[in-house]
Amino acid sequence: MASASATLLKSSPIIDKSEWIKGQNLRHPSVCFVRSHPTSAAFTVRASSYADELVKTAKTVASPGRGILAMDESNATCGKRLASIGLENTEANRQAYRTLLVSAPGLGNYISGAILFEETLYQSTIDGKKMVDVLVEQNIVPGIKVDKGLVPLPGSNNESWCQGLDGLSSRTAAYYQQGARFAKWRTVVSIPNGPSALAVKEAAWGLARYAAISQDSGLVPIVEPEILLDGDHGIDRTFEVAQKVWAEVFFYLAENNVMFEGILLKPSMVTPGAECKDKATPQQVADYTLKLLHRRIPPAVPGIMFLSGGQSEVEATLNLNAMNQSPNPWHVSFSYARALQNTCLKTWGGRPENVKAAQDTLLVRAKANSLAQLGKYTGEGESEEAKKGMFVKGYVY
Repeated sequence: MASASATLLKSSPIIDKSEWIKGQNLRHPSVCFVRSHPTSAAFTVRASSYADELVKTAKTVASPGRGILAMDESNATCGKRLASIGLENTEANRQAYRTLLVSAPGLGNYISGAILFEETLYQSTIDGKKMVDVLVEQNIVPGIKVDKGLVPLPGSNNESWCQGLDGLSSRTAAYYQQGARFAKWRTVVSIPNGPSALAVKEAAWGLARYAAISQDSGLVPIVEPEILLDGDHGIDRTFEVAQKVWAEVFFYLAENNVMFEGILLKPSMVTPGAECKDKATPQQVADYTLKLLHRRIPPAVPGIMFLSGGQSEVEATLNLNAMNQSPNPWHVSFSYARALQNTCLKTWGGRPENVKAAQDTLLVRAKANSLAQLGKYTGEGESEEAKKGMFVKGYVY
């Protein structure tokens, strides 16, 4: 159907791209009939019945001075985090740690959305309150990780593809009923492995199908094409690859009639590979990344919520701050996991008496990134722990 529509658009003497984009901007459930020729058959562009809500949710998440807390680690990855502080990977321990995060007093001043793992979406805190309700009380929008992880991509150069489209429609509908209002799907592209045209196309198509399905269920899709930090390549090579990936992603989003006003993008910053000898300054990262955004991202997209990708807590915040030194067409913000949680987790150490100190540490990091979103972060008074890099080669979660 998508290819048929594309063929019709190309052959049409009447419709141009601007008219096609207008079909995405419908704010109410409706049907727009457009004829390419008086004697030809009509084709239909449908807007999601959730169109208005999607726009509102996206704007709420992309609100000034706020960003996303990514706490959607799978139970296995959460177990690795707990093991790093000497805790067993049990549901009770995962519940205790997640309770600490969502109930940090005043977290909603700096955090607008929280990405949850499925277990967390249906979980209660140690006090018996639903995690989702605690977030909403904090003025934080609950979100949900919906992909099923990376698996080997046959026919590629040892690359991956992201699974999870099977049954996604019924799952997203159930997640909406449980209180989620946005979703996340992460796929990756590896520069040392090519990347192959097959892997890039597979990543882009999967993200686009997921986004269309999510919007149909009322969930704002976070589109996450992560360019992995693995490799010794320079920043120009990262820019070159990211340009290709983002072009492919937005081409297929349009092919799938995804409403750009109702999505959020979660990309990598443009940095050198983690093993590159030439390190980039925050200003260089900002210059390259903003140039890429201006070339590839439509202004209709409300928010760019950057992932940290293994940068240190301070590094991720400094780079974000550098990108917000002048006005941007989009809300340029953060969606961090380790770059918000690392010091918090170590401060907690699994001890109930450390909960407040750990929450205070989380709030320090959240506030620092809030200031960076506003372009007002200075980097003063940061701990040595916050400056430690967290890159893991071949990182999975």
